[in-house]
Amino acid sequence: MAWPGHAAWAVLAGVLLLAAGAAAQSSSCVSATFQGGRAFQQCNALPVLGASLHWTYHAANGTADVAFRAPQQSGGWVAWGINTRGTTMPGSSVFIASQDASGAVSVTTTVLESVSPSLTNGSLSFDVLAPPAADYAAGVYTIFATIALPNNSTTQNTVWQAGPGNTGSIAPHSTSGANVQSMQRLDFMSGQSTGASNSRLHRRNIHGILNGVSWGILIPLGAMIARYLRVFEAADPAWFYLHITCQLSGYVLGVAGWALGLKLGSESKGVTYGAHRNIGIAIFCLATLQVFALLLRPDKKNKYRFYWNIYHHSVGYSAIVLAAVNIFKGLDILKPASGWKKSYIAILATLAAVALLLEAITWVVVLRRKKSAKQPHGGAANGNGWQHQQGA
Repeated sequence: MAWPGHAAWAVLAGVLLLAAGAAAQSSSCVSATFQGGRAFQQCNALPVLGASLHWTYHAANGTADVAFRAPQQSGGWVAWGINTRGTTMPGSSVFIASQDASGAVSVTTTVLESVSPSLTNGSLSFDVLAPPAADYAAGVYTIFATIALPNNSTTQNTVWQAGPGNTGSIAPHSTSGANVQSMQRLDFMSGQSTGASNSRLHRRNIHGILNGVSWGILIPLGAMIARYLRVFEAADPAWFYLHITCQLSGYVLGVAGWALGLKLGSESKGVTYGAHRNIGIAIFCLATLQVFALLLRPDKKNKYRFYWNIYHHSVGYSAIVLAAVNIFKGLDILKPASGWKKSYIAILATLAAVALLLEAITWVVVLRRKKSAKQPHGGAANGNGWQHQQGA
């Protein structure tokens, strides 16, 4: 009887902890101080990379004084900017702060076209009203800039980034985790922001789930049904329809996940996962061949049925093996909580254990059936028995 009350207290405690965390983050954003006594009217504690954005918006001329802060090692770099082309990182006009070999901090402006930004100054897609500046103190970079908001709009697609590098050079940033979530749509007037990366991350997760369920579970399950249930006479022809249902369902979901992956890849210019993409294309081709193979399936008595079986089995098992490899590659890219990878390993282990058990059972059934067929039961009976086996 006391449990509901305890649960309520636990929920309340969780809410209070979340509120306290949010308040602490907001307080850290508001309490930041800047060199030269600079002050800003608004600030936003950014959701990833420990960064924060501070600004003062001037409605009279559509400009904003901006200060971007992000923790980083002295040899690394940080960047902040606006993308006038879309919500992703490629195409963004950014300010990059880094240090040279002497420890001097400088700011470079460039249009970001890859995960390894250029150190060569270039024109941005919006006006910069004063030379940008930066400092580095207590392990934190701060970039200062005064910009004219593109298209005189207060709502902009903002991006930020951080990466490693030796002093005087810049190395590519990570292409997973927080580094692919550092985007948000910000209203410089109201201070309201929405995670532009949330939609993309959501679609990446859907891509992973669709491919995991289709290629990783339904297709192997359909193969197991065809291999093991067909041995039992009582399961005929139900095993065939179950097999087709699993394979076609897996194919439809897999193609949807594959197409979504292609879409995500086309939106990620400069960020490619070559092996994952190429294996995915190979799986799609093999699975499509399997679907077309159904249209060319010869009758059991056809002399080409033997060769068709070899083709059907080799293509199917190749797709299953490649799918398992590619799912693990996808998990390494998404980097979800470790429980996801453990869950998939558990699923594979369960399927393998069931397959081994059914393999042993079916061999016992087949061997007993052959032994029974070889035993003499009289002329007619023996002949009928062989006829029955050959017709199966």
